[in-house]
Amino acid sequence: MEEVAAVRDGAVSTVGDVVPETFHDDIVAFLDDGSFVPGVLTLLAADSVGRDTPDVLDRAVGVELIYDGLRLTRRLAADPPWTDGDDPTQANIDILAADVLVARGFYLLAETEAATDAVAVVQSFGHDQTVSHETGERDHELEVDILELALVAGASTGGGMPLETDALAREFADHYDDASGFPDPGVLFDTAARERIEAVTGGSGRPLNRND
Repeated sequence: MEEVAAVRDGAVSTVGDVVPETFHDDIVAFLDDGSFVPGVLTLLAADSVGRDTPDVLDRAVGVELIYDGLRLTRRLAADPPWTDGDDPTQANIDILAADVLVARGFYLLAETEAATDAVAVVQSFGHDQTVSHETGERDHELEVDILELALVAGASTGGGMPLETDALAREFADHYDDASGFPDPGVLFDTAARERIEAVTGGSGRPLNRND
């Protein structure tokens, strides 16, 4: 799927200046362990409004990096590596990697219509992790929030903000599995799914208001 390759290459390029080399390689390996679903959805949402510019790929990579940074943070929070007596060095590296990923993602989205939504994703993530820690329950709210962000980041390139994105984001997030993550984007975003993306983003948005 060409969208996967585009998002992957863009993400690797965005962290290309990270040093030392071993740290850079750790980040790339973590990226490759995912499916790039959030980034691909951003591209598909942009395609639904007829936009195909370099800025679109930047948005897709930004959404993807924020998600990867937060899912790494969630993994560390769910299984704290400092409590089993092992060398904490790798854990510290993972924390730094998560910070780099989220920061680079925010940088790419900072001047876009999705910037406020990106901040909201991180705020919701912090709240959800607190609840999860207190209750012991795990949910996929991060996946729902990040897929909503993807729809907004992609569709807003056409000059409007998509409406009623929650239901579609939850539909896609339902395919997420704690053990295996998201399915392959080519499977998840089949013809029917692409039609639903277009229905939500292509013609149902409201005009942007910079004062919103």
